[in-house]
Amino acid sequence: MANDTNNIDRRSVGEDEIHWDQDLSYSGYLSLDALLDCQNTRTDSHDEMMFMIIHQASELWMKLCIHEISGAMREVENDNLGAAFKMLARVSRIQGQLRQSWAVLSTMTPSDYLSFRDDLGQSSGFQSFQYREIEYALGNKNAALMEVHRNNPERYERLRAVLHAPSFYDLCLQHLARQGFSIPDDYLQRDWSKAYVPCAEVESAWGDVYANTDEHWQQYELEHEFQMWRFSHMKTVERIIGYRKGTGGTSGVAFLEKALSLRFFPELWTVRTELKGS
Repeated sequence: MANDTNNIDRRSVGEDEIHWDQDLSYSGYLSLDALLDCQNTRTDSHDEMMFMIIHQASELWMKLCIHEISGAMREVENDNLGAAFKMLARVSRIQGQLRQSWAVLSTMTPSDYLSFRDDLGQSSGFQSFQYREIEYALGNKNAALMEVHRNNPERYERLRAVLHAPSFYDLCLQHLARQGFSIPDDYLQRDWSKAYVPCAEVESAWGDVYANTDEHWQQYELEHEFQMWRFSHMKTVERIIGYRKGTGGTSGVAFLEKALSLRFFPELWTVRTELKGS
């Protein structure tokens, strides 16, 4: 009977279309056994599973973000903007997925969250080393923010390397200089670990670029999408925990609100104020 059932199942799905003795299965390729075994909740709260999966999925999306941003940075170094823009467009779509994840999380009420919040201990999104790497790569060079990872040498050294490397914006300015735009020398070679300081000459160069925005709009779009993601995060946290102190010792919503004031590509914002109409 078991063999008959197996034969019926095979015929019903189209036996000729399936390789039953395949070397690599869907589950094997995606390492699903390991992936689906990572949801080790700490309480019996119904909503903790959703909370955990959303954050795990966000880390996977951020891993892809790092992959795409790193690729785009290499292409900018080689003045291959077409390939870089394709990768940045992908990052923009990923940011949309990350924002949507906060919409799912917002279905959890404050009381739902409080049912397991105390069991999270000191864990906090502030401790995400991938998020920190993305911010460093995009220009938020704050060395103090990586100290939470000092006890993990591999992650700490990775973040330190990104901190001391040119950001995406720094590479864009080097590209502009190679294309003949006037960028001060001390903005082309500097201590990359220090926070970027806006420059009137750089703003003027971007003003020239904006005369042909069809070719140079992706840099602005990336910044805008990242801001929208952080805004969605802040509003979701505000709805769920109000203004309580965040897990991990952060100030919660107040910390996120302060982060929203940071802009990675400052001249791309200020130049619009100075643009003259045709």
